[in-house]
Amino acid sequence: MKKNNLLSSALLLLAAIIWGFAFVAQNALSDTVQPFTVNATRSLIASVALIPVAYFTRRINGKKLRETTPADRKRLLKAGVFCGILLCISVNLQQFGIALYPAGAPVEAHSGFLTAMYILFVPIFGLFLKKRPGIFVLIAVGIAVIGLYLLCLSDGLEALYMGDIVELICGMSFALQILCVDHYIGEVDGVKLSAMQFFVTGVLSAILMLIFEQPDLTAILDAWQPLLYLALMSSGVGYTLQIIGQKYSSSPTLASILMSMESVFAAIGGVIFMGVVPKTAELIGCGVMFIAIIIAQIPEKKVRS
Repeated sequence: MKKNNLLSSALLLLAAIIWGFAFVAQNALSDTVQPFTVNATRSLIASVALIPVAYFTRRINGKKLRETTPADRKRLLKAGVFCGILLCISVNLQQFGIALYPAGAPVEAHSGFLTAMYILFVPIFGLFLKKRPGIFVLIAVGIAVIGLYLLCLSDGLEALYMGDIVELICGMSFALQILCVDHYIGEVDGVKLSAMQFFVTGVLSAILMLIFEQPDLTAILDAWQPLLYLALMSSGVGYTLQIIGQKYSSSPTLASILMSMESVFAAIGGVIFMGVVPKTAELIGCGVMFIAIIIAQIPEKKVRS
């Protein structure tokens, strides 16, 4: 493996670890800080934190921070608004879903793997864009259904948490957000798009917070550690590592598999930090779903050739 490929894999794996452990931070916040308050705080902090990252990356490429033409600024604004709206829906669904799990439930394992189902939903939703999924994706969907059953329904319908349903919808929402980013990423600066979408997410979440919640400043300050982790590490550092890692990766398939490892580290984080050990069937379900995620990324054309 070439040096750049090895560095790329290490960066993408580190991003997956950061994102996976973020589920622990979200779970820790679920009992003390309300969902809209969590996402308003983390998103606005992340947006500000990404500004110097965008500045230095553009300076390295010999560009100014501000877009040079009105058309470029309009394109960035449009991309940031659309991606930000979908991101706002996704992260708030995720936080609400986590808050719905009862005490003692393997929250990180369930939410981490169900959110990672976006990798399967992306090609399925791509049908509407006239992008037919390959045979491996169809096989992966069938395997994922088995994994979902073992993870959520192995003890019958009474074992299905309301949080599972919300997290699965969250995975669908993230798939739409990923498709939206994929549509605009070739037209705008990636880091600036990230900062813009986090800003939109933060503003929308703040509006919803003021309408539906009663933000408690004391609770927010007491929870500064998980909030900063979500804002700076999960959003800021994680996204930057993803950009650099994918830039130097020799294989998008390898990059996708490494990033999807966040679901594995979510379950590991739940065991390490929360002391919640999933049942045997739930662990098997996680393993089956991860196999489905990997199969969904197999390049069909290369296999046929």
